[in-house]
Amino acid sequence: MKLGKVEFCHFLQIIALFLCLSGMNQAELPKSRSKPYFQSGRPRTKRSWVWNQFFVLEEYMGTDPLYVGKLHSDVDKGDGSIKYILSGEGASSIFIIDENTGDIHATKRLDREEQAYYTLRAQALDRLTNKPVEPESEFVIKIQDINDNEPKFLDGPYTAGVPEMSPVGTSVVQVTATDADDPTYGNSARVVYSILQGQPYFSVEPKTGIIKTALPNMDREAKDQYLLVIQAKDMVGQNGGLSGTTSVTVTLTDVNDNPPRFPRRSYQYNVPESLPVASVVARIKAADADVGPNAEMEYKIVDGDGLGVFKISVDKDTQEGIITIQKELDFEAKTSYTLRIEAANKHVDSHFQSLGPFSDMTTVKIIVEDVDEPPVFTSRLYSMVVSEAAKVGTIIGTVAAHDPDVSNSPVRYSIDRNTDLERYFNIDANTGVITTAKSLDRETNAVHNITVLAMESQNPAQIGREYVAITILDINDNAPEFAMEYETTVCENAQPGQVIQKISAVDKDDPPSGHQFYFSLTAEAANNHNFTLQDNKDNTASVLTRRNGFRRQEQSVFYLPIFIVDSGSPSLSSTNTLTIRVCDCDADGIAQTCNAEAYILPAGLSTGALIAILACVLTLLVLVLLIVTMRRRKKEPLIFDEERDIRENIVRYDDEGGGEEDTEAFDMAALRNLNIIRDTKTRRDVTPEIQFLSRPTFKSIPDNVIFREFIWERLKEADVDPCAPPYDSLQTYAFEGNGSVAESLSSLDSISSNSDQNYDYLSDWGPRFKRLADMYGTGPDSFYS
Repeated sequence: MKLGKVEFCHFLQIIALFLCLSGMNQAELPKSRSKPYFQSGRPRTKRSWVWNQFFVLEEYMGTDPLYVGKLHSDVDKGDGSIKYILSGEGASSIFIIDENTGDIHATKRLDREEQAYYTLRAQALDRLTNKPVEPESEFVIKIQDINDNEPKFLDGPYTAGVPEMSPVGTSVVQVTATDADDPTYGNSARVVYSILQGQPYFSVEPKTGIIKTALPNMDREAKDQYLLVIQAKDMVGQNGGLSGTTSVTVTLTDVNDNPPRFPRRSYQYNVPESLPVASVVARIKAADADVGPNAEMEYKIVDGDGLGVFKISVDKDTQEGIITIQKELDFEAKTSYTLRIEAANKHVDSHFQSLGPFSDMTTVKIIVEDVDEPPVFTSRLYSMVVSEAAKVGTIIGTVAAHDPDVSNSPVRYSIDRNTDLERYFNIDANTGVITTAKSLDRETNAVHNITVLAMESQNPAQIGREYVAITILDINDNAPEFAMEYETTVCENAQPGQVIQKISAVDKDDPPSGHQFYFSLTAEAANNHNFTLQDNKDNTASVLTRRNGFRRQEQSVFYLPIFIVDSGSPSLSSTNTLTIRVCDCDADGIAQTCNAEAYILPAGLSTGALIAILACVLTLLVLVLLIVTMRRRKKEPLIFDEERDIRENIVRYDDEGGGEEDTEAFDMAALRNLNIIRDTKTRRDVTPEIQFLSRPTFKSIPDNVIFREFIWERLKEADVDPCAPPYDSLQTYAFEGNGSVAESLSSLDSISSNSDQNYDYLSDWGPRFKRLADMYGTGPDSFYS
């Protein structure tokens, strides 16, 4: 009769419970013959109680507490005078004891995998005195295992690799399953392995879990990955055991078992002859089913007529053979090339030599196409020389170029003026003869690098270029001169024959044999009594004193003309003047001061006197500045100028405006409202020179469109005027408009009109307005009454 998993567990629990009860019946032992001990003041005999370990099954699923065992002391007479207590691991929380009977029960489900045993302490106490009647004893409750944990693969899922074409029995990977059950009790933790998925390619060792290959010659190129399912089952694989599974992904790694093969036996490519050197002509590739290092290629040209013209290299990323040009192609010289190319694996596995050879051959034919090429010069670089004394039109040299095509078109020459901006040279368009176009100067430019262009007559777009280096030969056309501006001094206490200056010369020319200069004094300075010149014969000369001592009071500066001649043919010369200053020197001959005034002044005035004079001058300057400042700030009273023409109507103020913050000089409201004319307000900070006649306080004027348009047009003109000042300015325009609020002031209109206006007030304006008063007044002296 076969038992199921649940029935089998119940069967094991019954057997374990029977064994525990049998052991507890033997736990109650008779009194031991131990030494007596005294307790509570009365002599008594010590009694011992000893029992074996208790066992309890894990995973008890019953509703009632699980009976574990019974504690009993031989002191207990069954009259209830003894009580039992329990302490230690799990006491009261997991294990409880009946204090009257000593029965121990487990109140919770126990799991051996969490804790395999519990150590507790038991003691029998006198119920009345609560004092121990037996010494405290320690005992262990062991949790008895049942098969309640399935095997687990803690490291799963697994990945592994094995080389393709491996023989049968090649180890791939080892899997391991663990079972949390007790390995020392029964077969609950004894595991065996089996393969559920992956046959017939792989197998597994039942006891070790080692996975091995089961088929030979597994080809990665056919299938490169396999998924295995491995099972681990406890109870030695018997029925009722628990099991766990894991997956193993096995990848076949590549080996070099496939030789390279070209897809075609021959290839053909067309390339233009103008293709530059190092350009790619073609890419070819041999197919290889392998990957990684096993598919790496090497290409080489093993035969053909293009060995020196082409080369082949490998692209490490794509493993293609790249054919490039090594030399320039010329359709006129050769129209096609044939190459024999070999492709071979770099890494060959000796185990698979029988599958070889691991190389392949193909033929590549390259057809050269004709293109219209630019003219070609006969030389890569032309070098020419010409003297800087050459006249305009002098022939310097000739360049030559030809059309390399079969048509051999005529060639015309020109100079790239970007390389000859000053147009020093010309070239004959037909012959290529280069001549001078301007005078040359080697000192300005010693070498001219120009570019000559050659273009086909039939196709001007085809242009050839070549460089021409023209070196200018030197002639002696520059006179020597001082190498620098010399600052020469001579001490007042100088001795005759003393060297005061060493001079040298420079020459812009560059003679082949180097410079040689000759120094001497000019004829008018040769017999002077102050200085002489000595030629050192090494392109230098020394200036020496001729007399004893110099005085600044007599002469502070000497001018010495020196004659310098070069060694050119013809030789050139120049006269250079050396300025020599007389100075006061210290004991070491170092100049201290060279002014004649510095020597004269101390004789007339002392230092104190000079300081006093300077102080007086400064005091006077300060007083003058104070007076000027006070006069500017002083406000003079206004005096009516009788001679001033009152008709000017000018109000003058002798002060400057206060800027944007000064609002006393004008009425801001009048500026903001153009339609209101306010009466004239005088400044409150100054008194005007002329008081105007009083006018009405406000007078409304019409918003005349003509004036606004006129002012707007003038404003726009001022904005775009480049000559207008870059600051705020006042623009005045003499424009009266089509009419005037004051109407006409003409005397003719006034006479002809029937105006009733009274002009008698003109007689009050003084003698200057007497004539007007007579003309417009109503008095008896009026001209028209």
